[in-house]
Amino acid sequence: MAPLITFDRVWKTYGQGEARVHALAGVDLAIRQGEFVAIMGPSGSGKSTSMNIIGCLDTPTAGTYRFKGVDAGRLDRNRRALLRNLYIGFVFQGYNLLARTTAAENVELPLIYRGVAAAERRELAMRALAEVGLTGREHHTPAELSGGQQQRVAIARAIVSRPTLLVADEPTGNLDTARTHEIMDLITRLNREFGLTIVMVTHEADVAAYAQRTIRFLDGHVASDAMNAEMAQ
Repeated sequence: MAPLITFDRVWKTYGQGEARVHALAGVDLAIRQGEFVAIMGPSGSGKSTSMNIIGCLDTPTAGTYRFKGVDAGRLDRNRRALLRNLYIGFVFQGYNLLARTTAAENVELPLIYRGVAAAERRELAMRALAEVGLTGREHHTPAELSGGQQQRVAIARAIVSRPTLLVADEPTGNLDTARTHEIMDLITRLNREFGLTIVMVTHEADVAAYAQRTIRFLDGHVASDAMNAEMAQ
């Protein structure tokens, strides 16, 4: 089976002339369907740029990025948006929930963009909230939820449309240690039970250890790419 995600000599360059910066410099990378991969690296290493390309939020300057066999870098903005809507869910450090909207209504948002009927939207949102352990919290607003619960709502919103890929950007960055482990246990369960492919950017080694594989970036290159020891046993 072909990889779900492929970088073939991917470059991403910003600026011109002497101000030119190579955020990615000829990166080769492949991620299979169902993998849970952590991406690490210092600030400016290329990890966030690689995540943006993987999530079809940005395109390479040179080289090829394929998602599900499609050369996503050659798609126009509207077609990349359609690809994201159909196949990719996102979870961010800051939750990005609508403040005056209930948990269920926040989870329904991707389905509204898909044109799903109201009754079906609510049913799917309730199911997604149950899957992240928030049954009974459907009608709470973000202000009535803890940080960990808000991140669970964000995860439910990301998975409600059953994406192929979940892109998580520092998903535990705003959480204490106990809530961090709860969220990572949840993300790991989604990977194992639903076969959800997960690409997670993190700067925390103990969070990256939940993944099956860790890719480390440095100066726009892949510095290392290895299976995590615990997962390899």
